[in-house]
Amino acid sequence: MLRIGVLVSGGGTNLQAIIDKVKSGEVSNTEIAFVISNNENAYALTRAQNAGIAAECVSPKKYASRAQFEEALLDTIDAYQVDLIVLAGFLVIIPEAMIKKYKNRIINIHPSLIPSFCGTGAYGLHVHEKALARGVKVSGATVHFVDEGTDTGPIILQKAVEIKEGDTPEVLQRRIMEQAEWIILPRAIDLIANGKVEVVDGIAHIIGE
Repeated sequence: MLRIGVLVSGGGTNLQAIIDKVKSGEVSNTEIAFVISNNENAYALTRAQNAGIAAECVSPKKYASRAQFEEALLDTIDAYQVDLIVLAGFLVIIPEAMIKKYKNRIINIHPSLIPSFCGTGAYGLHVHEKALARGVKVSGATVHFVDEGTDTGPIILQKAVEIKEGDTPEVLQRRIMEQAEWIILPRAIDLIANGKVEVVDGIAHIIGE
């Protein structure tokens, strides 16, 4: 059984997709051990509580220094003894110590087709604003492992989504969530839970697909 922890900063729609697909069995061999947010008002914490999942807030605002916050975050995660950490809209830079300790055991969902519209400052609506400003015809979402760079880790899954005439960043964001993010993030977890993802020389391979 793969024990996962989910880190999220906002409403938690990707979290809900994971919860629903674990419950339905579409994501198999998986248990959600905790949900942590840096935002005490994040609705994601309520979603977790409603599903009977341990929910905690670990906020930088509660600590005198960034180092103290990072230590507290890692200590909290370590206490749950999880196999995989899932970043589902977590708007906090991951501590380097965590990346090293959980190498190839942290995944992230990004709302574009990496390497397009990613990197520092590319999060939330900003990503969709950049895509529309560039005039691309296709965007989408990417699930990747987290490494020391920003959106540079091995790519596990991607799904393309058409951009339509008249799209606003908000409309495009919703379509990408519905048609890509809520599908490929749970799918990636299921693949990992069943031993079907292997990283070789910095490239993630899906086994037996």
